[in-house]
Amino acid sequence: MPIKKELKNTFKKLNLLKQEIQKGIVGQEYVIDSVIKSLMCRGHVLLEGVPGLAKTLLVRLLTSSISGVTFKRIQFTPDLLPSDIIGTTIYIEKTGKFQVQKGPIFANFVLADEINRTTPKVQSAMLQAMQEREVTIGKETFQLPKPFMVLATQNPLEQAGTYPLSVAQVDRFLFKIFVDYPTEEEELKIIDINAEVKTIHEFGTKEVLSLKDLSKIQELVKKIKISTGVKEYILNIVEATRDPKKYGLEYEKYIEYGGSPRATIFLSLAGKANALMNGRDYVIPDDIREVAPNVLRHRIILNYEGKARDISTDDVIKDIIERVPVI
Repeated sequence: MPIKKELKNTFKKLNLLKQEIQKGIVGQEYVIDSVIKSLMCRGHVLLEGVPGLAKTLLVRLLTSSISGVTFKRIQFTPDLLPSDIIGTTIYIEKTGKFQVQKGPIFANFVLADEINRTTPKVQSAMLQAMQEREVTIGKETFQLPKPFMVLATQNPLEQAGTYPLSVAQVDRFLFKIFVDYPTEEEELKIIDINAEVKTIHEFGTKEVLSLKDLSKIQELVKKIKISTGVKEYILNIVEATRDPKKYGLEYEKYIEYGGSPRATIFLSLAGKANALMNGRDYVIPDDIREVAPNVLRHRIILNYEGKARDISTDDVIKDIIERVPVI
């Protein structure tokens, strides 16, 4: 199929998917777009926002709009064990043999609800699954289903009973997305839609995407062209997080560590997804600027002084985008 026709078909399908999600979500267009981009890139998503902003509902609406996929929700709590996630081996008395009991991680879409409410030991059980798309139970290693995507949520307000995610854990996520309050106009619409508590089925979402469609879209992302100039622009943005003095950043003294090569890879990949969502088969600098906050905000580590002065990584990213010239 010619690339232009393929782009047109993909553009239509992505819009249909977005419309299905919007049957239950009012506003939050940037968040919905970002989650879809991550899906296109085979990436994982960390959604951060206060309770009640429909983070879990968004995930449920997404999965109910794709046919042939499996969905599992894991409610993270302080008493959760690694085996509760990945599975374990159990002894079958009748046969006198051990049998593998697979955990909820064996699904296409895994909602890791309030992931920061469980201990680092349990959080680390997700590392192998998120990076290698496989898990080890006992002496055996099992491949996870394709596609495999973790959509995690966390509440930024409560500190009691929470465990901050490790740098290695957070770095596994393609995007970290902030979910903010709706506008006054949007909240009026929310009242009308949710006059009473609804189940996921009552929103009337339809399956508008198949596994085959999704696979084709993910393969198409790889075909999106990216010029040498845009690649150098990406490299300079990531370099600015590591060597801020070179670019004269306003917040350079507050940066402890910058982005790893994974930041470079993900900026390129997310930029391609952004181009595809806009109906283009090539990446422009605006694509990189649009996805940069979601890719970099959890990869820039601030020092103690920066945290004490209430500097955010988004402040640093804005500074970088303003100062790093387009090639």
